[in-house]
Amino acid sequence: MALSFKKDLEKYKEIDEDEILNQLSEEELKQLESALEDMDPENALLPAGLRQKDQTSKTPTGPFNRDGLLQYLEKEAMEYKDREDFVPFTGEKKGKVWVPKQQPIETRKEEVTTLDPELEEALSSATDTEKFKMLIILVSGFLSLLICAVSISDVIKGEKVKPVFDEPPNPTNVEETLQRIKANDPSLTEVNLNNIKNIPIPTLKDFAKALEKNAHVKKFSLAATRSNDPIAVAFGDMLRENKTLRSLNLESNFITSAGVQALVEALRDNDTLSEIKIDNQRQQLGTTVEMEIAKMLEANTSIVKFGYHFTQQGPRARAAAAITKNNDLVLVSIYCCRRRRWSLL
Repeated sequence: MALSFKKDLEKYKEIDEDEILNQLSEEELKQLESALEDMDPENALLPAGLRQKDQTSKTPTGPFNRDGLLQYLEKEAMEYKDREDFVPFTGEKKGKVWVPKQQPIETRKEEVTTLDPELEEALSSATDTEKFKMLIILVSGFLSLLICAVSISDVIKGEKVKPVFDEPPNPTNVEETLQRIKANDPSLTEVNLNNIKNIPIPTLKDFAKALEKNAHVKKFSLAATRSNDPIAVAFGDMLRENKTLRSLNLESNFITSAGVQALVEALRDNDTLSEIKIDNQRQQLGTTVEMEIAKMLEANTSIVKFGYHFTQQGPRARAAAAITKNNDLVLVSIYCCRRRRWSLL
């Protein structure tokens, strides 16, 4: 069969294809083109543009009408019949309905706390005064843990000052308050200038200068007053002289690392301030200043609250340990004072 097939092909060697194509009519050429496309639609020898069928010979029915085309397509879609389901939907549920299992309710037995026989004997034989002293010691230990947790949270995350629009205007009379501080008014123990943004820089410096000799103001708050580095330097000089102030708030201002550095250096010589807040400034202080803050807190023994959000892990851990140490010192001093009182009773 293979030899007979080759013999049949021999007669086509002498055929002139061009002569045959020239004898074909236009309709026969189109038929030939269609047949060749069906036999080899992806002819790699032809350019991409010539591989497509010429479908532009149809006479146009009219100009392009977008609305008419959309109406026609919508009509065709509406008239097209949906395919019927082989199994019609009836909504019938097959199988068993799943019901969750009810878990048994756990019953807890009341736990009975038992102590060592020696402790039970000591408690049973202790007098009311001794029991009261032991209760005071237990409460002091609990307060120590609570204060340490609060102080560490203050170190890690500074307290946020409420925005101006959430608070009523500050009614403090700036000039009158300044004169009372200069006069060392004993009734003025707390000054709040928060959110007063029109205080001149020289006036703020006068406040710092007046506090140097004041012996009654224990809390001074200057948050959100647009204070800058010269104000921080002035209050740093004040902290070297003042021995009465216990709390200072400089949050939400324009103090940079230079101003904070001045405050940190002044706090090395101050042993009366117990709380200071410098968080939420216009720019970050940087690792160097945060490390200086941690070193200052380690050397200082009076600060038990430091409002600032540390960005570095190393200074944050050292500052938290220093604040915890200062709180422990305060608790120890309180406990010693109570022991002296008990001994006198």
